[in-house]
Amino acid sequence: MMDVSRRKLITTALASAALPQAAFARSPTEITWEELIPPGVAYSEIIGEGYMDERNDIWMPQFDENARKLNPVLDGAYIKMPGFIIPIDLSTDGVTSFILVPYVGACIHTPPPPPNQLVFVTAETPWPSDDLWEAVWVTGQMHHEIQSTDVAETGYMLTADAMEVYVW
Repeated sequence: MMDVSRRKLITTALASAALPQAAFARSPTEITWEELIPPGVAYSEIIGEGYMDERNDIWMPQFDENARKLNPVLDGAYIKMPGFIIPIDLSTDGVTSFILVPYVGACIHTPPPPPNQLVFVTAETPWPSDDLWEAVWVTGQMHHEIQSTDVAETGYMLTADAMEVYVW
């Protein structure tokens, strides 16, 4: 009788080890844009005085060293956050990489926000190109990674597992 129980225990343990990770899927932590700034750093401390670009008639904020400071808690975190899409890789299937921005037009009509307010997102499943003006929820694994694109310098990178329209 003890042999059967031991055999059953071993079989169950082996079967559990073979289960896909999806069976143990964790819930993402829902975050806001303010949480991208490290604790103790006020938003007003990441933007310096700036200057007026009179040729292009636009205000150009100057970012200080706080603009590149990232929240250490988010490195490796599984998160869900809202934002707007600025496409980087766009095809007929949709967008597979983009910059997630906090408001419509960031990086396009105005100077870009500071790096710690921009997230570079890659997704295996393209987001439909006809929904680019929609606010979206993006869920996935976030990492610290300062990188430069043609559009802006980003402070975070997110590998998207899921995307959906953000409902207000």
